[in-house]
Amino acid sequence: MISKQPTGERLLLEELPDRWRDIREAGPVRYDETQGVFQVLDHEAVATVLADPATYSSDMSSLAPTQSDFETFRQGNFVGMDPPEHRKLRTLVSQAFTPRVVQGLGPRIEAVCARLLDAVADRDRFDLVDALAYPLPIIVIAELLGIPAEEHRLFQEWASVLFGGDQLGEAPDMADLERALEAIAPTVREMNGYMLDHIRARRAAPGDDLTSRLIAAEVDGARLADQEMVGFVALLLVAGHITTTALLGNAVVTFDRHPGTSAALRADPARIPAAVEEVLRWLPPFPELGRRVTRPVVLAGHEIAADTLLMAHLGAANRDSARFQAPDVFDVTRHPNPHLTFGHGIHFCFGAPLARLEARIALRMLHERFRMLAIPSYEDIAYQNPAVIIGVRQLPVEVRRP
Repeated sequence: MISKQPTGERLLLEELPDRWRDIREAGPVRYDETQGVFQVLDHEAVATVLADPATYSSDMSSLAPTQSDFETFRQGNFVGMDPPEHRKLRTLVSQAFTPRVVQGLGPRIEAVCARLLDAVADRDRFDLVDALAYPLPIIVIAELLGIPAEEHRLFQEWASVLFGGDQLGEAPDMADLERALEAIAPTVREMNGYMLDHIRARRAAPGDDLTSRLIAAEVDGARLADQEMVGFVALLLVAGHITTTALLGNAVVTFDRHPGTSAALRADPARIPAAVEEVLRWLPPFPELGRRVTRPVVLAGHEIAADTLLMAHLGAANRDSARFQAPDVFDVTRHPNPHLTFGHGIHFCFGAPLARLEARIALRMLHERFRMLAIPSYEDIAYQNPAVIIGVRQLPVEVRRP
């Protein structure tokens, strides 16, 4: 029996959008004195920033703390690159990680979901993150790369350390970031060494996997270096794992807080894709994207100097009343839904198709398996560090089967 504890308090996942709405009232751009950065807040201004890499650079290396071990990941991380390097690397990776490859993963994602849900078939209560949201995308990525099943746990361990945010406060400064980088450096070295060995093994004996396709990719005679492939794998862990884990947890919490949503989706599964998009708008896993201003510029009346750090606030832009009707209403039938959660322009999230596919399949199967899925106590939810990602790390649920 559901014994949800009554609470007059708002959940963290509800407080954050309220904060975003409040700062948006300051106008399209504001200066945050606490963090010492400009925040871009409305939809039009954020889209303008993201669409102009010449003025608003993704290369933050001159502003961010450095750590030698992370240089190994930067070589293949085109999210932190500007043209022409960005174009060259993304084109090469796109030859291997095609839309057809992603769509072909559908049956395998269903099989992994089924296996994970079978593991809790005898339980009426379980942690949704531990049981499904966390392992699902990691297993899919590891299989995609051709990693042996017995070594999938390594990816789970690495992801937990790299993106846990345990070393950071809610408003980290550069000193906090430097300490965090030092703390996770051993994990970076371990992952780097493992993936280099895996790539070399695939060079010697290619298989039917993404690693082998990355090795074979060629554009105008150029190929990916081993270290560039390692950097892309690290990026894939973010785009293909953390986003999906957060999205699934955020969806279940938000559906639970909006009575009738799950029943409507269970009755009409065709609504699930639109519901996924609304969750993405409502709670973007990464609500801010950093950019470095390359030249003096005037943005929404603010004079901004070169080499200034600027944050494009996706969470605030997704609640812009000039772009969304009733932006502070959660509406799983919303159409169109031009949210900016996956970015805009040349840096539109490379892992978006995979995250969407995994979320749609997982939510459909959850609604098929359980005639009721609810959160018995909101007090038992454990959240990710919102300075790193918007999501939950523990989500106990109670279920009833047909």
